[in-house]
Amino acid sequence: MSEAKHGVFYWNEQMTRDVEAAIKFYRDVMEWQIEAVDMGDFTDWVASLDSQPVAGIMGMMPDMGDDVPSHWMSYIAVDDIDARLIKAKAVGAQVLREPFDVLNVGRIAMLIDAGGGHIGWMTPTEMA
Repeated sequence: MSEAKHGVFYWNEQMTRDVEAAIKFYRDVMEWQIEAVDMGDFTDWVASLDSQPVAGIMGMMPDMGDDVPSHWMSYIAVDDIDARLIKAKAVGAQVLREPFDVLNVGRIAMLIDAGGGHIGWMTPTEMA
């Protein structure tokens, strides 16, 4: 993972409808080593290169709907997700998913910024 520093892109996660195809593609093309991580309700796949985590791959969540295509989701590290969302809403952001905690990962929220970009923000565990 990238260094957890406020305002820096921290993590990228592919949300896909075909996890097996995505894993095979990135193993073959990028030579990523990919391992399953049990997240309780779902499995996340962490990709590494030279023993350094570089990205995640996970299946689309049922609540995303059938019309959302497979895509890459980027996450920016923020020092305090709750406080930053208050500021973001005040300047035009729309929160798609209020902050939630992911064990050993951090506190995450999904939003649309004032320019219309979909983005994830997270306060990684190491920053909390």
